[in-house]
Amino acid sequence: MPETTIEPTSTPRTTTASRTSERSRSAAFVRPVRAVATLGAVGALVAAIALPAFASAAGPADAGPVTTEQLAADNAQSIVVASEATQAPSAREQFTATTPDEIEKQKAEAAAAARAAAAATTVSSRPSIAGLALVAPGSGAVRYPLTSFTPGEGPGSGRGHEGWDMIAPEGTPIYAAAAGTVTASAESIGGYGVSIMIMSDLNGTMVETRYAHMVYGSRMVEAGDQVQAGQLIGLVGNTGNSYGSHLHFEVRIGGSVLDPEPWLAANAG
Repeated sequence: MPETTIEPTSTPRTTTASRTSERSRSAAFVRPVRAVATLGAVGALVAAIALPAFASAAGPADAGPVTTEQLAADNAQSIVVASEATQAPSAREQFTATTPDEIEKQKAEAAAAARAAAAATTVSSRPSIAGLALVAPGSGAVRYPLTSFTPGEGPGSGRGHEGWDMIAPEGTPIYAAAAGTVTASAESIGGYGVSIMIMSDLNGTMVETRYAHMVYGSRMVEAGDQVQAGQLIGLVGNTGNSYGSHLHFEVRIGGSVLDPEPWLAANAG
């Protein structure tokens, strides 16, 4: 018998190319599946958060559907317009008022109170004049500024002294030597210290008299005041360029210095 040759069946080999193709098809299938799963998870999370919040805003289930107008009304904020507002007091420095007129009024009242307080302080700081004669004794257009004193140095001493020193205890009353207008009155005028100056018209002659070294706070007249002969104007002191209690009394006519001692002797009544 003829020999029968049986050839073995060959097993197909999987090539590298075929394996790569299969992996590509598998990966292409897995990627869409993963994307769908991811979107599903995100959607579930959003629903879990948003739905309860919407349900809370919408109100109870039996309240019916909520419209856009209702949501806007629930979230609306109220304001107070100018016509409904009450004007609150506004502070200005130390004043409290609601209108500019009231502020100005309070400022004026405060200024008046301050002036009154200052005047009270000035009066209270003045030396007492109780028991002093407000007018010097005697008569005539010219009076001695002191009724009791010890004569001291006069002008012409060689050191620029231009008045007559009338020595008297501190607090001795000083009187105007003649009627006239007060041209100066201050707590300090150079070396004069506390002093007063008066311009008088004596029979057509303008005579200036000066009163220096008075006690602080003792001036009884101010610049512009009209005084009478013998009127109390202050008290003897020791202010300015002074060495010891006394009145420095000056007399000037036309700007020239006169010796007060003979002038008073000739003119005082």
